[in-house]
Amino acid sequence: MGNFESPILKNLLENANIAVVIHRWDTSVVYANPTALRLLRLTHEQILGKDALDPVWRFIDEDKHPLSSDQFPVTQVKRFKGPVNNMIMGVIDSAQVKPSWFMVNAYPEIASKEKDSFIVITFSDITEQKGLFSFKAIADNSAEIVIVTEADDLAAPLGPRIVYVNEAFVKLTGYSREEAIGETPRILQGKETDPAELKRISTALKNRSSVSAKVRNYTKTGHPYWLDINIFPLTNRYNEVTHFAAIQRDITQEIYSAEQLESNNKKLKELKVDLERLIRERTIELHDANKKLFQYAYYDVLTQIPNRRCFLDQAEKLLSRAKRGSMFFLVGIVDVDYFKNINDTFGHDMGDKVLIKVAECFSLFFRQEDVFGRYGGEEFGFCILLEDDSQAVGICERLRVSISALCFTSETHENFTITASIGVCVSEATPSLSVDTQLKKADIALYKAKGDGRNKVEVMLVSAIEK
Repeated sequence: MGNFESPILKNLLENANIAVVIHRWDTSVVYANPTALRLLRLTHEQILGKDALDPVWRFIDEDKHPLSSDQFPVTQVKRFKGPVNNMIMGVIDSAQVKPSWFMVNAYPEIASKEKDSFIVITFSDITEQKGLFSFKAIADNSAEIVIVTEADDLAAPLGPRIVYVNEAFVKLTGYSREEAIGETPRILQGKETDPAELKRISTALKNRSSVSAKVRNYTKTGHPYWLDINIFPLTNRYNEVTHFAAIQRDITQEIYSAEQLESNNKKLKELKVDLERLIRERTIELHDANKKLFQYAYYDVLTQIPNRRCFLDQAEKLLSRAKRGSMFFLVGIVDVDYFKNINDTFGHDMGDKVLIKVAECFSLFFRQEDVFGRYGGEEFGFCILLEDDSQAVGICERLRVSISALCFTSETHENFTITASIGVCVSEATPSLSVDTQLKKADIALYKAKGDGRNKVEVMLVSAIEK
């Protein structure tokens, strides 16, 4: 063994937890420590003297393809006279069905004469860690929200740091994985997130214990939602708590079913303002600039709801969802009646106030999953997914009544109300259906509603056969 025959070094190798195999330069094995023999399930007699070409070796790569002898770590070190770092490979034998997986490192010990040189192979068992990848796949595809944070540096404002979120988290919160990872769950909290619950969670995390809670959080765009959260510690093989996992269930509908819609939305707007202020304070200058550019590109400056471009983009996405779910796709256009008369009688400032108020009415009326926006001038558009077309007339009539209930006061203290005409097209979401086609038919329906005296809803029901 040359330099490896030192009694002290040999004693260290014999008692090491990491596997060590030493080859001569011709790749024949001259030494294997007990850990290596145990992991390879071989005896000294079975391994000593074996070289890279011996059929006893049955190695596979990460894709479970057999490795040829010239791909073995010892062969690569000999060929390139350099180290091999963190190579993952599997070992197959008749003793078990599944392969064992090792993290392998190798390096040369070069002597003055090449025949006196050695190649040292070290490896550790990572079979258990390889098995854990399936758990990540489960979490990625779970309908429940999953968040994993580090267990250290729990104090505000930087901790605990998020290291993993699943797709359900992205869909619910609007934050991409890239935006969430490295942040703290505090980005989801707002003014009405219960401080007592947060303190109870914080205490449990400091004590490295599990905790359950119901909290109110906020999406990236400021929409509130309620979560039933179960948080528990994750430990490593040494039973040390390294991370916390949170399994969260969206219970928003359960919470909000008992609350009045009007008062709830008022609070949401206040909380959204506070949340946006907190985000601005914690965001770097480039992020602020990008946010403003997005606002200008996709939101109407006057009404602060999605503009035509954003509306059409979101409508396309909603239609794709309708096609996947074999649902009915409703597209509507709302036109404020006699809007020119409002401008001529009360001034353009009052006309702007009318449009803003109608936009606010839309924000209150539609659900988070619905699509709406300012289509142009005094026209607004909206899209809804329906289980069947029987709901269409009722929904649109409620919208018309909501708009007609709006009241305005002019500078001369003259009170007035407004009405709106609504044209709607409802179709089964067949593969050939397009947003443009639906909008054209909704516009025809709108024209008819206005021709019939305005302040009306005209619904065009289109069957798959008609299309």
